[in-house]
Amino acid sequence: MKYYPRAEKFVIDSFTKAGRIGGLPHLERTVHWLRVLKPDADEAILIAAIAHDIERAFRNPEYEERFKSSKEGFLDSGHMKYHQGEGARIIADFLKTQGADSALVERVKVLVSKHEEGGSDDQNVLKDADSISYFEVNAGKFVKLHLQKVGREKIRKKFDWMFSRITSEKARGIAGPWYEAAVKSLEK
Repeated sequence: MKYYPRAEKFVIDSFTKAGRIGGLPHLERTVHWLRVLKPDADEAILIAAIAHDIERAFRNPEYEERFKSSKEGFLDSGHMKYHQGEGARIIADFLKTQGADSALVERVKVLVSKHEEGGSDDQNVLKDADSISYFEVNAGKFVKLHLQKVGREKIRKKFDWMFSRITSEKARGIAGPWYEAAVKSLEK
C-alpha cells in the first residue's frame, strides 16, 4: 500500500485546514466498514473510502447554504452530481501529483464518482460502507445540526434514502439498528 497512507494524510490535512475535522471520524469508519464488508479490499477502494467526501474539505460555504435551502435539500440531484464529480477530480489530481499510475488513479476516480449511487460491485460496497458509517457516526450529529433549520421531514427523507440505498443484506443488518435509532430520535 504505497498511496493509501499519502491519500489518508491528504484527506486529514485537507479537512483540518478547512476546519472540518468533525468529518474525519465518518471517513475513518467508512474504511473500517469497507474492510468488514470486503476483507480483500485493494488499495484503490481503500483510497476511495477515505477520500469519498474530500469535496467537503474544499466546499464553498455559500454553495452549501444554497443546496441546503433547495426543495430537495440534502438529496438535491445537482448537489449529488457535483459532490461525487468534484470529489473524484480532487483525489485523482492528488494521486497524479504523487506519481500514481493511471490505472489506480482512474479506478479511484470511478469509485468516488459513484459513491452515493453505486453501480458496480465495488461502487456498491463503498456506498454501503458509507451508509453504515453515516448512521454510526453522523446521524445523531446531523439531527443536532440541522433539525431547526431544515425540519424533521427533510432529515427523515435523508435517513430513509441513506438506508434504502444499501445494497447488501449484511450491510443492512449492520446499519439497521442505527437507522432505527436515528428515525426514533426525530420523534422526540
